[in-house]
Amino acid sequence: MDRGSRWFRAMVAVVLSATLFSTLYAFAAGKQTFTGEVGDAMCGRNHMEGTAADCTRTCVAKGSKFALVVGEKVYILDTTDKAALATLDKQAGKNATVTGVLNGDTIAVSAVTAK
Repeated sequence: MDRGSRWFRAMVAVVLSATLFSTLYAFAAGKQTFTGEVGDAMCGRNHMEGTAADCTRTCVAKGSKFALVVGEKVYILDTTDKAALATLDKQAGKNATVTGVLNGDTIAVSAVTAK
């Protein structure tokens, strides 16, 4: 293998490593923690059917996503994690703490705990 080829491979490895590291760092640095009431994206703060818990579960069963109401702000919760979804269901109408990456009004959920 000639010297130029080794230099090229070394540079590719450095660039790929730097890109991967910066992507992982940006993702980890973007995690935030939010505490609020578990609701659904369709109703937000204003539930239309029964209790907040019943309305949230009904709306989610009909295709709405879980949401977290923090003060006047409603964040849509994006997750497919079964444990997180089970905790959100259990906490419907109650407070929970959600950790994840915020993008606009949506939180990509990485963890949920009952409050």
